[in-house]
Amino acid sequence: MALLDKIKSLSQSLHQETVANRQHIHANPELSFQETETAKYVLTQLQKIGIKTKTGIAGNGIEAIIEGKNPTKNTIALRADMDALPIIEESDKPYKSKKKGVMHACGHDVHTSSLLTTVNILNQVKDEFEGTIKFIFQPGEEVFPGGASLMIKEGVLENPKPSAIFGQHVMPLIPVGKVGFREGMYMASADELYVTVTGKGGHGALPEHNVDPVVIASHIIIALQQVVSRMAAPKTPSVLSFGKVLAHGATNVIPNEVKIEGTFRTLDEKWRKEAHVKMKKMAEGIAESMGGSCNFNIQVGYPFLKNEPELTERAKQAAIAYLGKENVVDLDVWMGAEDFAYYSQEVDACFYRLGTRNEAKGIVSAVHTPTFDIDEDALSHGPGLMAWLAIHELNAQ
Repeated sequence: MALLDKIKSLSQSLHQETVANRQHIHANPELSFQETETAKYVLTQLQKIGIKTKTGIAGNGIEAIIEGKNPTKNTIALRADMDALPIIEESDKPYKSKKKGVMHACGHDVHTSSLLTTVNILNQVKDEFEGTIKFIFQPGEEVFPGGASLMIKEGVLENPKPSAIFGQHVMPLIPVGKVGFREGMYMASADELYVTVTGKGGHGALPEHNVDPVVIASHIIIALQQVVSRMAAPKTPSVLSFGKVLAHGATNVIPNEVKIEGTFRTLDEKWRKEAHVKMKKMAEGIAESMGGSCNFNIQVGYPFLKNEPELTERAKQAAIAYLGKENVVDLDVWMGAEDFAYYSQEVDACFYRLGTRNEAKGIVSAVHTPTFDIDEDALSHGPGLMAWLAIHELNAQ
């Protein structure tokens, strides 16, 4: 049997095991950098297969290694994230979250269970490829500074150093059975904005005696939209969104301060730095001109994610061989952010999407929503595809 067909067969035969792992992880979610039990579960599954592991990286991170023939020839890394989100799940499924307020709403349960099966597959065919494959089970993707950056600092990309790394992420916009790729710039950098506008509070009926931080804050929020609508170059995608505004006053009470929180995202590092200066200067200037003050704090977050073009093209062709041309689609730029971007800054990287949507089954919810779920048929081919991508890239070197 050809190796490609063997991998397909193994992925199909292990489907129910993959689903069982996914449902266990989904039912027992843990927040970022708190994935203690998830890591124990992953380690147990790896030990069952007999895989060499290293634990405790950046807290709950795990590194596993499979050596094929001639292991020093080349190394490829595969990564999955393990953390969940602070969301109350709305589901009647038997595998729904057992922890109120914590949910795998971004598919990391899928990524982890899929990679576990990929390990199993590759371990069964390790005598049929040359090189080494490194598996990274990562904590803390959802919160700054990102588990990827911490695992890199602790040497996860060394000894052996991979020539390339692959990451898989669910995509509820793509029908189940399909996958998506994009060469070059794919995902945005992400910075968190924490703004405090200070004025002078007092009675709402006597605004002339006060400096109203609510009005100042509203002017700042509107004015800052010029940064993306009037100051960014036409071919420089940028997003500026404020999702939290706190003004602890009342119908007749003007507060002393207003707190605003938001995010700024772009695909250009030079513009990113320029925009930081412009936003801060504009906000402080508006506040001062209206009699108040503004503390504009920018927490610099994940960098942009770039898929190395040649690696991604090879991966796309490998996916076509595995799934058929009709099941491999091209992706648009995505203004979301991912800490996989840190890996892409260090080694050649390919971050691709696994379709999980099934309208006939009503599985259409977006990630980061209380009703997010996947069509688990995606788990019949997702693990095998990643195994094939790794072997295909080892053979390309």
